[in-house]
Amino acid sequence: MNSKKLFIVMLVFSTILGALGQLLFKIGLDSLGINLIFFLILGILSYGVSTIIYLYVLGRAHLSWTYGLGGLSYIFASLFALFFINEPITLLRWIGILVIALGTAFIGIS
Repeated sequence: MNSKKLFIVMLVFSTILGALGQLLFKIGLDSLGINLIFFLILGILSYGVSTIIYLYVLGRAHLSWTYGLGGLSYIFASLFALFFINEPITLLRWIGILVIALGTAFIGIS
């Protein structure tokens, strides 16, 4: 696997972890008591690992390319919200997600 493909895999994983961290923050904030602390700690850990991976790739690839692929986090966060906490996604949001996906794809292949 060449370095660009490896970086793409790492960035996808990083954005999934970042979106997961956001989901865990949301679940924690909607919880009470010990669940709040548990989910917030898991969210911080997920976000932290995501940041470490992102910084590793950022140190080895162009900022404009690396940051552009970070747009995937919007897609993952929206899908996590839909499937795990039943947040509705309006047609306009679906269109936005499609535009982000296309833009991210263009950045990834450039």
